[in-house]
Amino acid sequence: MSEKHPAVSENHPAVGGPGQGVYLYAVTSGGEPPRDLRGVMDGAVRPVSHGGLVAHVSDVPLDRFGEEPLRRSLEDLDWVEGVARAHHRVVEALAAAGPAAPVRLVTVYTGEEQVRDLLDRRHDDFAEILSHVTGRREWGVKAYLRRDTPPPSPAPAATAEAGGGSPGMAYLRRKKESLRGREDLWRAAAERAERLHAELGQLAVASRRHRPQDPQLSGRSESMVLNGAYLVDPAREEAFAAVLGGYRDRFLDVELTGPWAPYSFTSIDLGADRAGGVR
Repeated sequence: MSEKHPAVSENHPAVGGPGQGVYLYAVTSGGEPPRDLRGVMDGAVRPVSHGGLVAHVSDVPLDRFGEEPLRRSLEDLDWVEGVARAHHRVVEALAAAGPAAPVRLVTVYTGEEQVRDLLDRRHDDFAEILSHVTGRREWGVKAYLRRDTPPPSPAPAATAEAGGGSPGMAYLRRKKESLRGREDLWRAAAERAERLHAELGQLAVASRRHRPQDPQLSGRSESMVLNGAYLVDPAREEAFAAVLGGYRDRFLDVELTGPWAPYSFTSIDLGADRAGGVR
């Protein structure tokens, strides 16, 4: 699964209560949605159209997605993972069919009228985003500090100096040189990662640098020095991928992921506009 996070946040708190809520996955500019698409809790995904935009939603029970039940549910990591997988599955299917603007996990409304209100209020924002991502795909690039890279050799003077003095002093000198070597290695890897990000950014329509993931999320024990996202035109994808080969060296291990739905490039800053959410 992608590490990407849906990008549009609706900020009103949920109030809970009986009945059904409407779970929003993404907004598109129209087209034929995938048939028989199932979402969260196996709900059937359906389109809600307004003003030339289409919101893709399914029904969810408010006894699980209201404010208080949701707060408890979010403490259940297995439940959260199941919701996230269903959400991403719907978004990826929509993005495969055409440009899509994903929304944040667990964006829930009391009914379709609220969804149409969102499409009306933020019509121009959604339209601009969808125009920006049309025909383009998001690719991820992660670079890791190679675990087996030897640190640079100590300077000759330092090596000679380490041979003199007491055993304790010699140990401290070796320790100091080892730390300096690791710092030099980190610095060299970070500089390589910066150059890689800049070069990929020149080929991409847009780029974003995400926070490096910790090993529990990345699934790798090596330290991550680059976690980049790039919006790329299909005509430049081959050249984009070719860049990576020049950066797989004694400092970096580089991997390409994707293509993904353009989560990193569909962000809408709602600011003080706090409408939405279950209420």
